[in-house]
Amino acid sequence: MSGAFHWVRVRLFCYSTENEQKLEEVMGSITGTSDFTREYTDGHHGNSILILDCELTKDAQTRRLFSNLGSAVIEDIRSELEEKIDDDCVFYTRLDKQKAVQGEFVTGHRGDVISITGKLASHPAKKAVAVRNMASFLDSL
Repeated sequence: MSGAFHWVRVRLFCYSTENEQKLEEVMGSITGTSDFTREYTDGHHGNSILILDCELTKDAQTRRLFSNLGSAVIEDIRSELEEKIDDDCVFYTRLDKQKAVQGEFVTGHRGDVISITGKLASHPAKKAVAVRNMASFLDSL
């Protein structure tokens, strides 16, 4: 299936105690590109936070992203597909950021994560159709 997503966004927060270069490498290894935005903001206690954000809009980019995640993450996504897609046909998942720094991609459930969000192409725009389209997309990887 081609064109499964209108867009996919990958975002992570780099706190002042973390290595920015290492997290930029992690972002590149997930997305397959170094073309992402870097925005600095202040945390609650005045500490600096770097937000790395990448938006992918081409089918080849989203295929590379999901292929880069590996089969274990794909199987986790597949097993929770209904919970990972909302009524607006938006897909959500998270990766454990600390494991990703160690070179391992695993699904994260809380805390320090890398978020992946994507608007699924779904005609008509119904959750059931989006779930079927996402399942077909994962099967095609």
